[in-house]
Amino acid sequence: MAAAAAPGGLPPNVTPATQTQEEVEFIISSFGSFLNDFSFGEVAPSSTIRPSNKDEKYYEVLCRDMQSKDRSTLEVDFMHLRKHDADLADRVQLDYYRIEPMLRTATTTFAKRIFDATPRATDDQTSLNEYNLSFYNLPEQIKLRDLKTDRIGCLSRITGTVTRTSEVRPELVLAHFQCTDCYTEQEPTEQQFKYTEPIICKNPTCANRRNWYLNIDKSKFIDFQRVRIQENSHEIPPGSMPRSLDVIVRHEMVDRAKPGDKVVFTGALVVVPDISQLSSPGERPEAVRETGARNSFAQEGVTGLRSLGVRELSYKMSFLACAVHMSDMQNGAAKMRDDSEEANVSDMDDETVKKILRMSKTPNLYQRLVTSVCPTVFGHDEVKKGLLLMLLGGVHKKTKTQTNLRGDINVCVVGDPSCAKSQFLKYVSGFMPRAVYTSGKASTAAGLTASVIKDEETGEFGIEAGALMLADNGICCIDEFDKMDIKDQVAIHEAMEQQTISVAKAGITTVLNTRTSVLAAANPTFGRYDDMKTAVENIDFQSTILSRFDLIFIIRDVRDAERDQRIARHVMSLHSGGASAEAKEGEIPLETLRRFVCFARHRCSPRLSESAARRLQDEYIRIRQRYGQENSEGGQPAIPITVRQLEAIIRISESLARATLQPVATERHVEQAVQLFKQSTEDAASRGLMMEGMTSPALIADVHKSEKAIKDRIGIGMSVPERTLVAELKERGVSEGAVRKAISVMLQRQELELRSQGKYICRRR
Repeated sequence: MAAAAAPGGLPPNVTPATQTQEEVEFIISSFGSFLNDFSFGEVAPSSTIRPSNKDEKYYEVLCRDMQSKDRSTLEVDFMHLRKHDADLADRVQLDYYRIEPMLRTATTTFAKRIFDATPRATDDQTSLNEYNLSFYNLPEQIKLRDLKTDRIGCLSRITGTVTRTSEVRPELVLAHFQCTDCYTEQEPTEQQFKYTEPIICKNPTCANRRNWYLNIDKSKFIDFQRVRIQENSHEIPPGSMPRSLDVIVRHEMVDRAKPGDKVVFTGALVVVPDISQLSSPGERPEAVRETGARNSFAQEGVTGLRSLGVRELSYKMSFLACAVHMSDMQNGAAKMRDDSEEANVSDMDDETVKKILRMSKTPNLYQRLVTSVCPTVFGHDEVKKGLLLMLLGGVHKKTKTQTNLRGDINVCVVGDPSCAKSQFLKYVSGFMPRAVYTSGKASTAAGLTASVIKDEETGEFGIEAGALMLADNGICCIDEFDKMDIKDQVAIHEAMEQQTISVAKAGITTVLNTRTSVLAAANPTFGRYDDMKTAVENIDFQSTILSRFDLIFIIRDVRDAERDQRIARHVMSLHSGGASAEAKEGEIPLETLRRFVCFARHRCSPRLSESAARRLQDEYIRIRQRYGQENSEGGQPAIPITVRQLEAIIRISESLARATLQPVATERHVEQAVQLFKQSTEDAASRGLMMEGMTSPALIADVHKSEKAIKDRIGIGMSVPERTLVAELKERGVSEGAVRKAISVMLQRQELELRSQGKYICRRR
C-alpha cells in the first residue's frame, strides 16, 4: 500500500518511532555530528560569523560568541541542518516536541566541550549545567488559522502581531519533593504546564499520596512569559474576525517581543488545560483537598473541583516557542527607530549601505523621493512632501533635565471626498514596519490608547495595548478623524505631544510610551470645503488638537477640464495595465525607498546651524506679528500659531536635511520648511472668506446679497439665461464680480447647474 503524505505538508515516509534507547543515542549522535562537522564552506558568503582560522567549524565559532555574550541558547539555522542531514531535519520537523530533550542534550554536550577548551576570562566564570537550543529560518510559514491538530508537536514557524505580554514569572519545570511522613527524597518530577506531584512515595513502607514538601533549592525554575499574538491584517480573510493565539516563551526568549511588534515565532504547537473554562464568572479555580476519612488511594488526577460543579475538562492549543525574531528584520528594517544606541541598520549588508550613500549624492534627490511616495496618486505634490518628511521624521532630543523633545511629525489631511486621502493612509500603513490603520468612527479612547483587562487564568489585571501603543516607533493612521467623538480626541492629546499615555485604573498606575507619528484624514464640516465659510467653520476641530499637528493640508476638488483630463488618463492607465514602470512604482523602487528611510533615521541626526536658527527665529516672529495684527482687526485664525508651530518648523527642517543625509540643517532647509509650512498649516488657518481676492467686507456682503437675489429670482426647477440674470442683479446695484462669485459658490454646492453649454442657469434646490 502506498505511503500516505505526512500531516501538515511534511515529507512522506517520516513517521515517529517508539522512543527506545537506540533511538535516543542515534538522535543525540546525529545532531552532535552536525554541530561538530558543519563548516563555513556550507554557509552563504554574506554570513556575519567569521572564523579566526580555517580549521574552525561554524557552530564552534557561534558557540564561543554565545558564551562571550553570557548567553545559554544556541541558535541553529534549520536550513543548515537540512543541507547537512536531510533525514534528521525531516525527523526534527515532524517530531520536534518529543525529541527536543535529546537535541538539548546534544547541544549541552557540544557547548560544554567548546567551553572547557576555551580559556577562562575570569576565575569565577563556570560552565552552565544545561544549554538550550532554538531553530530559525524554517522554509515554510504557517498562518494562525491553519494551525490544526495535525500540527501538534511539529516544528513550525508562525507570524503575528503582539497585542499583549504578561510579566516574566518563574516556571517550575523539574520539582524535587520530599515525603512529609517518612522524609524520603523522591525522584525529580517533571512538570507539564501544571503543578504535578508524585503519585506515591517511593518508600515501600510508606503509602503517602498527598503530603509533600517542595524542596525549592533543588528544584529547577526557568523564566516564563505568555505572549498574545493576533493575525496580521493582510492574512485575515474578508468578513472574518482575526484569530489570536497564546505563545509561551522561556529562557532568554522572554521580553524579546513587545506589544505592536510583528514577530516570527519558531516552535511547536502544544495542548494545555484550559483553566479559564473550569471557573464560573467571577470565580478563581483552586485545587482543594478532600479531608474525609475514607480511603482514596484509588483516586488520581484532578481533584478538588467538586465545588465548581460537574464540568468537563477542556483543552486549548498554545504555541511553545523556541525562537523569537522580528518579522521585518529579515528585510533589514526591523524598526524605524531603535531604543538602543546601536544602529538597527547593522542588518544591511555593505553593498546596500554603499548604494544608499551613492543615492544621497545624486542631483534632485529630494524631488525624486517625493515622486516615489504613493506613485499611484496623481498630483498632490505638497501632501507627498509632507508624508515623506513624516516618514523621515525629525531628531529626538533630550534636555539636561532629561525632558524628551518630540521628533515625530504629525500630519493632518482635510479635503473634499474622492481626493485620495485614504489612499495616502493605506500607503503609509503598508510602508512602515510598525504602522496601524484605524477608523475614527469605529475607535474609542481605550482602543486608541490602552485598556486594562483581567487575565483569565491568574485573575490579575494587565494592560492591553491600543492603536497608539501598537504603533510605537512607527505611524498611527486614523481615517475619518472628523467622525471621532470629542472625548476620544481629547484622549490622544498627551500621546501626540508628550508621546506617553498615563494609566491609573484597577490599581495599575503607569506611564506607557507612544513614540509615534499620527497621520489623520478628515472631511470638512459640510462634507465639501465651502469658500463662503470661514476656516473655523470649515475645520470643526478644537484648537488644542489642531495645534498638535505639524502640517495641515487642505485638498480641494477643483473643476478644471485640463487637470480632469490628466487625472482620467492616469487612472485609466493604472486600470488598463498600460502604465510604465516609472508611473506605477515611482522613480525609486519601494524596497529601496524603505531602506533609505530606515538608514536616514538611524544614521543621520542633523542639527540646526546658527544662521539657520536665527533665520527661523525671525520667520516665527514675523508670522506671529501678522496673526496678532489679524486678531486685533477682529479676525480669528482656525489654527493658533504658537511655540508648537515653531518646533514643527524645526522638525521639518531637520527632516529636509535627512532627505539628503546632511549632518547640518542650513538656511536653505529652513526656507523650504517655512515655505511648506505656509503652503499647508498657515494656508489652512487663513483659507475661507478671505481667499481668492475677497478681502473687502463689502464684497462679502454683496456675495451674500447676490445669493439671496438669485434664489428669489429663480424658482426650483426653473432656468434663466446667465446674461439676463447678471444684468438684472447689476441693475439692483450688485457688482458683476460678486454675482459671478455667488454663482460659482452655488454651483459648487450643487444648488445651481449650467445647461445649454453654460448659457442657462437652472436651480436644483
